[in-house]
Amino acid sequence: MTYAGDLTPAEAHDMLMADPSAVLVDVRTAAEWTFVGRPVVDAARFVEWTSWPTGAPNPAFVADAGNGLDSDTPIILLCRSGVRSVAAAHALTAAGHSAVYNVLEGFEGDHDADDHRTGGWKGAGLPWTQR
Repeated sequence: MTYAGDLTPAEAHDMLMADPSAVLVDVRTAAEWTFVGRPVVDAARFVEWTSWPTGAPNPAFVADAGNGLDSDTPIILLCRSGVRSVAAAHALTAAGHSAVYNVLEGFEGDHDADDHRTGGWKGAGLPWTQR
């Protein structure tokens, strides 16, 4: 079973603004939220897919990310570069959620030629904070 699809950061933001039922779930670690930044949208949830520094999977991820959501609620998943969020999308879809999306490039995007992350949610100029 596969998830509903991939969205660019701008498409994800547009969906969140257009559909009041849509939810953004940032699956990065608490350390990333604290030291790198967090997207700013009203319907944001922050649920680790894996924990830092061990990288251990979060056994409560599906329950926590989908808590209180109907099975057809749009769930948009975001990680650093769009890898962990794909795994999380597959898990939520397997658990019965039918409208699960992955944000391509994640929060920071891939490395550029200078080994800097310049894409993703931040690079697209979408609302975020670092605090």
